[in-house]
Amino acid sequence: MAYARQLFDQIPDPNIAVWNSMFRGYALSESYREVVVLFFQMKGMDIPPNCFTFPVVLKSCGKINALIEGKQVHCFLIKCGFRGNPFVGTTLIDMYSAGGAIGDAHKIFSEMFERNVVSWTTMINGYILAGDLVSARRLFDLAPERDVVLWNIMVSGYIEDGDMVEARKLFDEMPNRDVMSWNTLLNGYANNGNVEALERLFEEMPERNIFSWNALIGGYAHNGLFFEVLSAFKRMLSESVVSPNDATLVTVLSACARLGALDLGKWVHVYAESHGLGGNVYVGNALMDMYAKCGILENAIAVFQGMKTKDLISWNTLIGGLAMHGRGADALNLFIRMKNAGQKPDGITFIGILCACTHMGLVEDGLAYFQSMVHDNSIVPQIEHYGCMVDLLARAGRLEQAMDFVSKMPVEPDGVIWAGLLGACRIHKNVELAEVALQRLIELEPKNPANYVMLSNIYGDAGRWEDVARLKVAMRDTGFRKLPGCSLIEVDDAVVEFYSLDERHPQREEIYGVLRGLVKILRSFGYVPDLTGVVPAT
Repeated sequence: MAYARQLFDQIPDPNIAVWNSMFRGYALSESYREVVVLFFQMKGMDIPPNCFTFPVVLKSCGKINALIEGKQVHCFLIKCGFRGNPFVGTTLIDMYSAGGAIGDAHKIFSEMFERNVVSWTTMINGYILAGDLVSARRLFDLAPERDVVLWNIMVSGYIEDGDMVEARKLFDEMPNRDVMSWNTLLNGYANNGNVEALERLFEEMPERNIFSWNALIGGYAHNGLFFEVLSAFKRMLSESVVSPNDATLVTVLSACARLGALDLGKWVHVYAESHGLGGNVYVGNALMDMYAKCGILENAIAVFQGMKTKDLISWNTLIGGLAMHGRGADALNLFIRMKNAGQKPDGITFIGILCACTHMGLVEDGLAYFQSMVHDNSIVPQIEHYGCMVDLLARAGRLEQAMDFVSKMPVEPDGVIWAGLLGACRIHKNVELAEVALQRLIELEPKNPANYVMLSNIYGDAGRWEDVARLKVAMRDTGFRKLPGCSLIEVDDAVVEFYSLDERHPQREEIYGVLRGLVKILRSFGYVPDLTGVVPAT
């Protein structure tokens, strides 16, 4: 657009078609403010617009919430005689709706001489955006013509309001449902957490496209069902003629990262490369995240280095991955490269940087980065940043300073901060502060027995067995049990989940047999289990 603008400025007397081309060009490049500025420049030169001018300008006013300028354009188009144009009227309704002026939008709608299905749809959508489902439904029932787009928008309105019963009822009344109608309801069930209804509707669909499969896979991911994400992806590859797109692969890679399914993640990497998605920035970011969370940092670095286009998430993902695996120096060096590349950091960037300082014990550097985040980058610290700072100080043994930092925080410390302090108290054997931290945790998370277990371990390290016994009674009195430890292992292209003393696996006899054999081998080499913190028998 910069070159187009240079050429435009050299034209001595551009006609309205040239002006409209500039408006469309800026709008297509999402430079909406430039559209508005250029329009008022044209108006100041007394160049008469035509019916193609106002829709682009009004849409741009709506996009940047420039309601005052939009009203000025509205007055001008009335003077120019375009008040009765249905296309212009529909764009006015859209602009006022986007600006929250639903009353003005309805006034335009009421005064329109000619209303088509697009006008009705735009007005109904305006009411939905304003959260007025009653008025939206009233107009929907009055609409003389209802196409599939209008039906889908009304169904979407109920979905966004969380009313899946009414959404399904209206969906069942639709005379001509297309695949996007099914996908709309499918996404509704996914986003509202009704997985069973999501699965039933998916099986009912007469036709499925990529958005249908993505709704199912994304619905599983949205509800934390990562095993089902992988199963649905494998089913898609074996049953469907539809090929996965970048959104599919990003969701699957995220599930692989959560489950530690490295082999499947590698397969997806090869699939992306061979199907033209290797250069996709979203897929690249998901690959880096998967490799980092699976502990294969060199692969994450290789993906980063091979990316032709990097966005903020790309830098943040690798900085966070390096910090998470204790490679703090590399994370800090990458942060310097990021700034040299002209990429502005955000709050997530600094979470990675503060974590890197924590792993390296760089307390003063961490404090300096925290101050830089606020003063140099104008980023308001969130609870996560304060948590990182408390963790940094506590792990370095500065427990009193950490407590002082907590007391001066402008936000209330959450359970994560107090749990981090409790863990640091065990490392540095500070029983008094541990008791304070536990008391705060009990107030915040009275039903979480893991907090009692942590302080019990601290008492055990200090040999205070009576206090250990007292805590075990208190934990039992809560009525809740600590969840057993869980491990995930990838075997034969599937992820298997194991709990401590698990008896569910069909091959449990063979598994425990191998485990007993490993213990014998370890003991033959002199292995002695660490019983520190184990309560002695009474």
